[in-house]
Amino acid sequence: MKFSSPLLASLCLLAALLLPRFEAANAQPAGSRVRGTIESVNGQILIVKARDGTNVVMRMAGNVRLTGVVPISRDEIKVGAYIGVTSVRAEDGADQATEVHVFPEAMRGTGEGSQPWDSAPNSTMTNGALTKIAGHEGQVLTVTYKGGAKQVVLTPQTVVVTFVPGERGDIRVGAHIIAATGRAADGALEATRISVGRDGLTPPM
Repeated sequence: MKFSSPLLASLCLLAALLLPRFEAANAQPAGSRVRGTIESVNGQILIVKARDGTNVVMRMAGNVRLTGVVPISRDEIKVGAYIGVTSVRAEDGADQATEVHVFPEAMRGTGEGSQPWDSAPNSTMTNGALTKIAGHEGQVLTVTYKGGAKQVVLTPQTVVVTFVPGERGDIRVGAHIIAATGRAADGALEATRISVGRDGLTPPM
């Protein structure tokens, strides 16, 4: 069947308009983080409802690293600890911590430095040694890393967690996760690292 030139042009235009929408709904960029709730588990295949309400299908890599995330007391934030802090810039210019994760000693050095983060607009992730605690009730933390240091302010809303070894049983329907993903050789979205909130916790990073 032959199409007239005007009809063919219209079909091409329609395809061009629809294709980006299809790709946006079904694709995650390589190297992205997926945050959400597990909706389905079928062997190595997960369906995760992301924060924006879309369903993301991913495959767990054969060597996927699983980590549990559990809440801890603020008393665990001590000088000398190796910590990570997610922070956002407040109106007064201070960097306010939305969460602090205290690394186990075996994870010291993980991701050292300060870089933009994607948990919220204008957020930053800073990993380093806690070298000073100051301010009223010890709410100002100085995190020191190779090449610099950053001060962050704890607020009543700051969540404090640590990491524990993950288990395959943590990957179940209803669990809240953060998955670091990439593209496998066959083009599938593949999770290489998954942090799972224990006992209903949503990983705050």
